[in-house]
Amino acid sequence: MAWSRVVADPGPQIDVIATRAARPAPVARSRRRRDLVGGLLRCYPVSFLVLAPYALLIFPMAVLNDNPQTGFIVFLVGLALLGSVSVETVGLLFGRPDPQWRQGMRQATARYPRIYPVARLVTLISITADLLGAYLGRGSIVAQISGELPDTPMVALTKLFSGWGALGFALLVASHLSGRLSRAKLYGWLAALVTTQTVVTMLTALTAPLIAFLFFVAAAGVVCGVFRLRYLLLGTVVMVLLWPAIFEYRNEIRQDQGIEVNDAVTAADRIRLDRQLTLVAGIEVPVDLGQPGPVDYLRYGLVPRVVDPDRPALSTGQQINQFLGGGPTSASNFLLLGNIWFFDGPVGVLGVHAFWAGFVALLLRWRARPGPARLSLFCLVCSDVLLWSGTYPESTIAFLQHVVSGMTVFLLLWLTRSVPLGAGGRPVPPADGRVRSQAVRGPGRRVVHRDGDV
Repeated sequence: MAWSRVVADPGPQIDVIATRAARPAPVARSRRRRDLVGGLLRCYPVSFLVLAPYALLIFPMAVLNDNPQTGFIVFLVGLALLGSVSVETVGLLFGRPDPQWRQGMRQATARYPRIYPVARLVTLISITADLLGAYLGRGSIVAQISGELPDTPMVALTKLFSGWGALGFALLVASHLSGRLSRAKLYGWLAALVTTQTVVTMLTALTAPLIAFLFFVAAAGVVCGVFRLRYLLLGTVVMVLLWPAIFEYRNEIRQDQGIEVNDAVTAADRIRLDRQLTLVAGIEVPVDLGQPGPVDYLRYGLVPRVVDPDRPALSTGQQINQFLGGGPTSASNFLLLGNIWFFDGPVGVLGVHAFWAGFVALLLRWRARPGPARLSLFCLVCSDVLLWSGTYPESTIAFLQHVVSGMTVFLLLWLTRSVPLGAGGRPVPPADGRVRSQAVRGPGRRVVHRDGDV
């Protein structure tokens, strides 16, 4: 909807266009470069999520340690990128992400005036559920080794909010992009989420969830435009430098809980993710270990355990560990790409990433920019099915479970939305994200017409 604003002519002053042109060239170039990188990442988000951990950590480790299976790692990543890049490139023919990302997100969230209170509520519930669940023993190393999973009603209650950390992150980012949450407060809430995962690590003696959450926050934040790409690189360097101390502290916690620690395994051994992936090289694939199939996806992903209490617990990681000659009290995986290769072969690696590339393209590009619900689904995809350390196929089931759990949040967003009103109380149609201005000079007056919400 168009409107007019009449402004007195300031006289012989520099025009608005001239003022913009006078911006220092380095600042303008930096902004254009940042916009270009951000647009490219939103054109190829799945490919970026696949490539980032390998480019930053796994490939360098393989090269520095002269891994003889480095070629296999390159082949596996290339196969996944072939599936994602091809679909994302074809998707560009049907629509591109909004080039004015922040303005577009501001418009997409204009109908959700209470998005920040909802984000705050979801984040606080997530923090409370994670801390309470860890305190009660959910997901701890002791429960994993003993095989006795806590099944008290309170633990079952905390499981209902599994995945709300990613939902809270998505809604906080949407609140920031909509202009309702400052950058400082956004960083404060994200620090609270990371601190929560750190405390959970101390209670469970498992570091993998913390590292996975840190990568999710950094990578999804880069795609959503709240972090710069170099922050992801800096975070990786810091994590590698801190890892020996983290590994030592984790072992101390395990020993205090009466768990025997293998001193032969060093911090350098545990960070060799390239070696963990290449364990699958040489195995004739695909392998059938009785892992969950499509029917199990629906049973475990969509049906609450309260309705189906007799179904067995999923233990793909333990099955892989036994396949490799280990015992049933430990779990192993070949990272996400290795697991897909192990269970579904090369066709699976190609097909899985092609499917999720198409799904994410719909979330980010359908009808221009995504609203808070679609941004939340995108973050669930990043934190579950595309997480480099995920255990496939449980990661797909976890995504379905988290979508079902998030229905309450989506309903709350829908109930709190509003219809924006213009002059005279008439509804304002959604803007198309483009800003058009025309200056018409008259005797002492200038009329400026604008379409859209700037």
